[in-house]
Amino acid sequence: MTILPLRKFFAAAVVAVCLPFAPHVASAAPAANLPDFTDLVDKVGPSVVNIRTTTRVSLSQSGSLPPGMDNGDMSEFFRRFFGIPLPQGPQGQAPQGRGQTPRGGQGGQGGQGGQDSGPDSGSDSEQNSGVGSGFIMTSDGYVMTNAHVVDDADSIYVTLTDKREFKAKLIGVDDRTDVAVVKIQANNLPAVNVGDSNKVRVGEWVVAIGSPFGLENTVTAGIVSAKGRDTGDYLPFIQTDVAVNPGNSGGPLINMQGEVIGINSQIYSRTGGFMGISFAIPIDEAMRVADQLKTTGKVTRGRIAVAIGEVTKDVADSLGLPKAQGALVSSVEPGGPAEKAGIQPGDIILKFNGQSVDTATDLPRMVGDTKPGTKATVTVWRKGQTRDLPITIAEMQADKGAKADPKKAPEPKPRAANALGLSVTDIPADQLAQLKIKGGVVVDSVDGPAARAGLQKGDIILRVGDTDIANAKQFQDVSSHLDPQKMVAILVRRGDNTQFVPIRPRGPAQK
Repeated sequence: MTILPLRKFFAAAVVAVCLPFAPHVASAAPAANLPDFTDLVDKVGPSVVNIRTTTRVSLSQSGSLPPGMDNGDMSEFFRRFFGIPLPQGPQGQAPQGRGQTPRGGQGGQGGQGGQDSGPDSGSDSEQNSGVGSGFIMTSDGYVMTNAHVVDDADSIYVTLTDKREFKAKLIGVDDRTDVAVVKIQANNLPAVNVGDSNKVRVGEWVVAIGSPFGLENTVTAGIVSAKGRDTGDYLPFIQTDVAVNPGNSGGPLINMQGEVIGINSQIYSRTGGFMGISFAIPIDEAMRVADQLKTTGKVTRGRIAVAIGEVTKDVADSLGLPKAQGALVSSVEPGGPAEKAGIQPGDIILKFNGQSVDTATDLPRMVGDTKPGTKATVTVWRKGQTRDLPITIAEMQADKGAKADPKKAPEPKPRAANALGLSVTDIPADQLAQLKIKGGVVVDSVDGPAARAGLQKGDIILRVGDTDIANAKQFQDVSSHLDPQKMVAILVRRGDNTQFVPIRPRGPAQK
């Protein structure tokens, strides 16, 4: 009940007395009909499963107790003297006492929880390590969920809505898309209908079914808030305002036709709970991954061995691009497909095999979906014109860490300031060979426009506008002829990454 201050109470009373004498006001328009999800839930609900994972730990890891005292005694001690339950063990569970079993462990499917045979026995026990959701892909027992739901699990248990529980076999996981497939030994299961995530519209009603906080078969509803949210290398996520919480991971996102259009995977949260923003993996992406996992147990992707970044409006304007689009090549792996094709740091990839690359995150998905060994064409923007470069796609491998340059920076040499606010020196020939570059100058000091643009001492300048820089003298000549009324794109290498930095040169009287 809301308690009003006394002054507001009297004001409310006066208004209430006067209301019968107020002139007649037309009644408000009837509210729009809200959707009814009951039939949809009846249809799809049986296809949604609860997934529980366990890990095996040694009983000795739970911590030794004083002689003659078991977990029951310890629990009573903490309850009486501290008013709290026994602290949790290393796996997030209270240490198991004699005869305790993990939740749902019966008939050999959950094990007996490892009956204690003494504090130093060293025998293993199965402890619950996580809970999530999933859904039945096919009637013969294939189930899809998130990779992070089954990560590091020794055993996986799938519980159906009719309370049957099965120990599942892990078919395969793909960490890049956070998709996993498991298999249970059952037939005639209620499989979901798969929709088309490309037809999803912002504003349409959607439903999530899962096990938030372990509460099985919980239904929440909302709308699609946005499409194509780029929060991962290969995933244009569907953003919704459907309540998704820990335990919902791996459950289906369902449209009003009862079709699965996504897998609930992530939330934006500062508290660990739902805050109005959740993300789902588009089902078309997930099904492509699942098909490969079912066939080979792994996912094979293409790669061209480049590091890329976004093309900002300032960079596009300074390079003469009609609009900010494409993927800016910041580095090229030596000996990789891109280097063999002639792609260079500073190139902007506009198309891949004829498909437009609108944003930088489009390119990894296009290349990743291409079978290794395939010949393709990459269209790049370089020095004011486009070039088509043939390339052969390689197979995706583990990422390689960048190695630090063990050599010291060259000693500074006499230099002169310029319109960009940069003082530079030549790079020794042996360092050029080590860096695998043909030219460039190293930044010795920064001020004015360059400092405001974020350049730093030690950066390497490779290009000014469309002019490749070979040495400090050429750099000084080029920078002395820059128009202070126009932005110029400076191609900068820092460490292993290369990017364009737009700078507006200063005039003669500017600092």
